[in-house]
Amino acid sequence: MSEAGNEHKRRASLSSQPQRRAPRLAAGRARALGLPTRGTTNANRLRRVDRWLVATQVPRLRDSARPLVVDLGYGSSAVTTLELVERLGPEVDRLEVVGLEIDPERVKAVEADRDPPRVDFRVGGFELAGLQPVVVRAFNVLRQYDEESAARAWDTMRGALAPGGLIVEGTCDEWGRRSAWVALDADGPLTLTLSARVSDIATPSDLAERLPKALIHHNVPGRPVHEFLKAFDAAWAAAAGMSTFGPRQRWAAAVEALGEQGWPLVGSSRRWRHGEVTVRWSAVAPG
Repeated sequence: MSEAGNEHKRRASLSSQPQRRAPRLAAGRARALGLPTRGTTNANRLRRVDRWLVATQVPRLRDSARPLVVDLGYGSSAVTTLELVERLGPEVDRLEVVGLEIDPERVKAVEADRDPPRVDFRVGGFELAGLQPVVVRAFNVLRQYDEESAARAWDTMRGALAPGGLIVEGTCDEWGRRSAWVALDADGPLTLTLSARVSDIATPSDLAERLPKALIHHNVPGRPVHEFLKAFDAAWAAAAGMSTFGPRQRWAAAVEALGEQGWPLVGSSRRWRHGEVTVRWSAVAPG
């Protein structure tokens, strides 16, 4: 058979084979697991989740023998990774932050920003490059996956945590004015947090578009997360009179009403005035 005929036969054989699926997310550390993100980022985009980390996770880091934080999927610029160092550094002695990107070119592009061990950049994905971090910030990295693949990514990251470690996985808009994230440890999800520049929303359920992949497709009538947002909208409407004192006060009053209704809120009420609320995962889990 001619060379052209052999090539035709090879292509026909390949076309008849099942197409490769996205990389499995439960493999070992031999290669970076996941797919590149769009890479878009902006300064201060992740300020809301960073402030939450400073407010809630500093004791966890201070108690660690090696306070290592991984920033997973930092994008085409290192700006949000460096901001994370600036926000946590003054609070945690010996802090180390490693930015991971699955795209080697993005890692090369931020070479000038390396200052090990304080801040470093490496190629890596959901396997966390073989590191054992105390905290993982994984923002805007799972929106392109289906729900099953996102769940496998959770499992892979949880398996790589240091003992007592925590993952913060979520999404935000391009300017960081609307955010939502899940905190999870080695055993699974713990809480859901919603955070917003309150003056930019009409109702709390405007944040539904930012729900993490594990919840966004479950925001339908009768499901727990939908009922939570529905109750939040009702509490927001009932607190309309507080608008005289500003949108943050209205938000805080609505969150207080949620607690009075029995929703299991977590954390200090001081966080409410920042346009933030945290609820136990068990109250919103898909089930």
